[in-house]
Amino acid sequence: KVKRMFRNNKNAFTLAEVLITLGIIGVVAAMTIPNLMSNIKAQQYTKKFKKTISTLSQAGRIAQANYGWDYAGVSTQCSSVSGSDSPEEHQTVCALLNGSLTGKTFYWGLSSLPNYKITSQTFDSTSSFRDYKNQIPIYTLSDGTLIILSWGFGVYGSGACSRTIGSNPFHYQGKGNGCYAMIDVNGLSLPNKETSCSVGSNTFMAENSKNCVVKNKDINDIFYVGFYDSIVTPITSASWYVYNNAK
Repeated sequence: KVKRMFRNNKNAFTLAEVLITLGIIGVVAAMTIPNLMSNIKAQQYTKKFKKTISTLSQAGRIAQANYGWDYAGVSTQCSSVSGSDSPEEHQTVCALLNGSLTGKTFYWGLSSLPNYKITSQTFDSTSSFRDYKNQIPIYTLSDGTLIILSWGFGVYGSGACSRTIGSNPFHYQGKGNGCYAMIDVNGLSLPNKETSCSVGSNTFMAENSKNCVVKNKDINDIFYVGFYDSIVTPITSASWYVYNNAK
C-alpha cells in the first residue's frame, strides 16, 4: 500500500503546474473570447438587418398587390400622430405598414421612447432625423426591431418615394428629404449604435459600399435604408457593405 501511494503521488500534477496551466488557458481565453463574441453579435445583427429589409420590401409588394400603390405612391404621408391610418382610407406610409405588417406597435416621435439614446453620426447630421426627432413615425416590429422613419414620412412632410434618374439615384421626388429610415435591429436594448466603416468613410445616400469595409467589431445594431417603389435597400456605405458581404 505504501508503494502504491508513492507511485500515485509521483504521477500527479504539482500545484505550480496546475496554476501555470490555468494561467495559459486564461490568456488564450482573453485573446479569443472577445473575437468570438464580436463575431456572434455581428452575425445576429446582420441576420436581423437583412430580415427587416425583406419584411419592409414585402410590405411594399403586398400594398401594391392589394391596393395598387406602394412606397412610390405615398404622397400624403401619415395623416395623424396616432398612426392609425387605414390603407382603405389613406395612401400613406402608416397606412401601407398598418395594412401589410402584423405584430407591430406604433409610436410618435423619440420623446415616446424616453430611455432610448442613439449613437449615430448619420442621425446627428441629417436634419430629417435630428431636427424633427419628436415629430416622426416609429414602428416596433414583432421581433423588437425599431423602424424610425424620417421627417418626410410624418404628417408635416411631403413627397413620393420613387427615385429620379440623375447623378444621385436616391434623390427623391417631392422635397427629397423623407424616404429613408433608421433601423435598430436590437430595439430598445443597447448599444443603439450605428454600424460604421472600419476602413473608408460611411457616406449617407450611397448606392453601394464604395471604399467602405466593415469588420465584425464595427457591426452594431443601427443601419439606414431608403424606400422607392416597392423596394427597400441600404442607403449608407456601411449598411451596403454589411448587406452585401457579411454572413
